[in-house]
Amino acid sequence: MFKNYFTAALRSLQKNKFFSVINIAGLSIGMAACLLILQYVSFELSYDQFNQNASSIYRVVNDRYQNGKLIQHGTITYSAIGRAMQEDYPQEILRTARVEPATDIILTYNEKKLKQSGLAVDTSFLTMFSYPLIAGNAYTSLKAPYNMIISQSMADKLFGVPQNANYASYIGKTIQLQNDSALYNITGISKDVPENSHLQFNFLVSWSSLTQTWKNADYSFEQSDFWQYIQLKPGVDYKRLEARFPTFSQKHFQGAKVSGSDETFYLQPLSKAHLYSDFEYEIGVTGNATTVWGLLTVALFIIIIAWVNYINLTTAKSAERAKEVGVRKVAGASKSQLIRQFFTESVVINLIAFAIAIMLVILVQNSFNQLVQHNLSLTLLFQKNLSGYTVFATILLIIMAGFFVSGFYPSFVFSSFKPVTVLKGRFSHSTKGILLRKTLVVVQFTMTVILIIGSVVVYRQVRFMNRQKLGITLDQVMVINPPMLTKWDSTFIRRVNSFTNEVRQLPHVKGATTSFRVAGEELSRDFKVRRADAPEDNHYTIRSLGASTGFIDLYGIKLLAGRDFESTDFNTDWGKLHNIILNHHTVKLLGFKDDADAIGKKIFIYDKSWDVIGVMADFHQKSLRYPIEPTVLMPAYSENSPISVKLDVTNVESTIASVRKTFNTFFPGNMFDYYFLDERYNAQYKNEQFFGKVFGMFAGFAVFVACLGLLGLSLFATIQRTKEIGVRKVLGASVANIIFLLSKDFIKLVIIAIVIACPIAWLTMNKWLQDFSYRITISWWIFLATAVVAITIALATISFHALKSAFANPVKSLRTE
Repeated sequence: MFKNYFTAALRSLQKNKFFSVINIAGLSIGMAACLLILQYVSFELSYDQFNQNASSIYRVVNDRYQNGKLIQHGTITYSAIGRAMQEDYPQEILRTARVEPATDIILTYNEKKLKQSGLAVDTSFLTMFSYPLIAGNAYTSLKAPYNMIISQSMADKLFGVPQNANYASYIGKTIQLQNDSALYNITGISKDVPENSHLQFNFLVSWSSLTQTWKNADYSFEQSDFWQYIQLKPGVDYKRLEARFPTFSQKHFQGAKVSGSDETFYLQPLSKAHLYSDFEYEIGVTGNATTVWGLLTVALFIIIIAWVNYINLTTAKSAERAKEVGVRKVAGASKSQLIRQFFTESVVINLIAFAIAIMLVILVQNSFNQLVQHNLSLTLLFQKNLSGYTVFATILLIIMAGFFVSGFYPSFVFSSFKPVTVLKGRFSHSTKGILLRKTLVVVQFTMTVILIIGSVVVYRQVRFMNRQKLGITLDQVMVINPPMLTKWDSTFIRRVNSFTNEVRQLPHVKGATTSFRVAGEELSRDFKVRRADAPEDNHYTIRSLGASTGFIDLYGIKLLAGRDFESTDFNTDWGKLHNIILNHHTVKLLGFKDDADAIGKKIFIYDKSWDVIGVMADFHQKSLRYPIEPTVLMPAYSENSPISVKLDVTNVESTIASVRKTFNTFFPGNMFDYYFLDERYNAQYKNEQFFGKVFGMFAGFAVFVACLGLLGLSLFATIQRTKEIGVRKVLGASVANIIFLLSKDFIKLVIIAIVIACPIAWLTMNKWLQDFSYRITISWWIFLATAVVAITIALATISFHALKSAFANPVKSLRTE
């Protein structure tokens, strides 16, 4: 019996080729788009799930409040936090692990140099997290000082490991890190860190190595430059434990003596570290939950639109198949048999569409992977374990429900025709069926209009951020990574100054300077900042940046009052530094009357006195997601300071080569690495730019698929009104009259969809924009333009059948039985 149903389904597809192609095209494009989005969403939600203890691991994060105002929302804590928490809550906490990042470290083996990033970690790190070793012992490899574990790929690069080599043979080799006099002993080799790990590293160093030269790294509540992870015992509710942290904070910080602020600690589940990180001082790989859930919504919209299309296109052909149903019923076919026949047709169409969708995904997979910058595939998606992901279970149920609804509804429609009525030619559609189809079109275009408006808003916000004046000039600024292998001594500053002075003399170089950080990077915070004439308890928190001469000039920062730094403001002895430049925000924060009033005044940062010699204009240190903060500029150098070189647009490559040659002369043995600052700064918007591209692309797919649905409904309406059109043409109706007749009902549906979609889109996108401190306003013209576009698209789609009917011979129309 099934074979007969299957054969009948294939014959029906062959008989209605044009109809079948449109039907299958809509479904296959919708399914392909959905599969691509689900690959990305699945990957993003899989971060850190490879850890066997993922459900019980949390990282300690903290907020700092000063005068009742949140001044820091960060991932950094004190080195003593983990141990103190375990001592205070032994019934809840199983183990703790500290983490300290080591970024762009130069490792030397024999004469071979390699720049890599790693982590200094406690011995418990490999017990808590699932980063397996292929050589060495996870429990003992990081116990002693100057022990380190390197990744498999790093071993391959450093040692030139031959294929099928025994990695255990490399245990015991020694490596130099930076210019450290102590050699590090390789005690283990790990598998490469999975791409979906928020912690990424190429090597691990024992925590005891850190404490050899950094005493605060052992156990301190004074310096908050460390990251802490804890693992809870089975059955412990982290929220209940978190509720006890205010007592913990009060016990160990005693009225916030350290930073002059109130410390609030809480726990973030490891599963949320990647997508839900709005923290400062983030060391992990972060994504954006809004992007993920937004694209998942788009996928849901597209697949619903595709199934709605199928229902509309199938039922639009019901008039042509009414006699077929009547004949089959007269011949003895039962309603259940007809349902099975038409449902089999639906299954065949969906399976063909799914097969084509798979092929489409395979064809565009590489391009899609380049867009999302991940190595995704259908295999990874289908192998993914859905347990624990409510969203995937929900989507799976929706897909199954949509599959059956899209198949069963047309089946019940066809099987319910009365044979006597249809064989006499008096076939008509029910009012309920027409209303349902119109409702589905409204739903389709509501989703479509929401997606169009969303795409426009995202595009305009990204463009706004890229074009906004930052108060700082980043164009043609080449940033050279610091000479890490040159030791900090009495000659270091003199050497840096000599290098920047010589670089300034090169043709096509417009300036050179150094600074602790460059634009786009997080600045350090200084606490207990106050005016010298203010009470001691009237203090604030500000950002600080050390820089050499020429910083303000090179970056085009406007000087509002006073003067810039001069060579006499600098000193190798930190205690002798006393001149400082404020930004305008700091002037307002400290209560000076105006910029000029601040010049010559003294301020205290901690207990050190500084003289204000200048006030500079505010500038955006970070992306426009964040507000401008009070910032001070200090005359200071560091061995970790990158070097900024301003170039003109002429002979850039030869200029870089000249700078490289000069760098190698002053800092022999160092690696000359550079990047252009505008590219690095704009990388802060990669999530928004990615969201805009992908959102817009799939919104376009949704519009296309929705148009196929409207095409189906217009076909349905034209078939219904064939004789009416013939009569009207005989009575003198023009082509324009016929087009208007066939179009007006559809335009009404589109207008209803626009009215429903606009407030939903405004609420949704306005909420999205709240994440940005500097953002666009959603202008009224966006809704008007979207309405015009939607109506134009609808008219263009409807006109395909309207024009065909308007120019048809009325004699043929009147002969239609």
